[in-house]
Amino acid sequence: MPVGIKVCGITQAEQAKAISDMGADYLGTIVYEKSPRHVPYEALEALLPSIPVSKRILVDVAPSVERLQRCWALGYHAAQLHFDPETACELVPQWSKLVGKGNLWLVPRIKPEADFPEYLFDYADTFVIDTYKKGAFGGTGETGGWERFKTWKAKYPNKRFILAGGLNPENLQAAIAATGTTHVDLNSGFETSPGIKDLEKVRGVF
Repeated sequence: MPVGIKVCGITQAEQAKAISDMGADYLGTIVYEKSPRHVPYEALEALLPSIPVSKRILVDVAPSVERLQRCWALGYHAAQLHFDPETACELVPQWSKLVGKGNLWLVPRIKPEADFPEYLFDYADTFVIDTYKKGAFGGTGETGGWERFKTWKAKYPNKRFILAGGLNPENLQAAIAATGTTHVDLNSGFETSPGIKDLEKVRGVF
């Protein structure tokens, strides 16, 4: 079965079009200001037309409802929202109501010893599982937790799980084989610098 490909951290219109034309299923634009791949709100209007609406993924960290609403109004397929379940869980129902359960991709920061927070299933159908790192919300370029991903994917077959975290051309096939994932999220392992994709590396995925 083909594996769905999301390329995250898109910052340039030319690269967005090229990667979309290669066959990427989704392209993520990060609006979180602390990310080195941050795209300012004012720049999104120029960037988004290069990405088909069905492939546009809004990426942010624990946004307020007002902030999410403002960005969502630009036209996206889904909202991928990173958050700490221990401090931002009250936002999840509001996000789900705003964008719709089917359009919400949740990325909870789950400590290595913790179980999956099953209450999230009431609000989303898609979950991105990234490598846990204290004080960070993705984009670390570190791998880990493949066995846990495989366990959760098998335990909750009615939900979609997307593998993220440190994937690169050298380990991508091993990660797919080890986890059985049907979707991967590619970012720093396919760059020449933050936000600038290595198009040859990306092309090699397809």
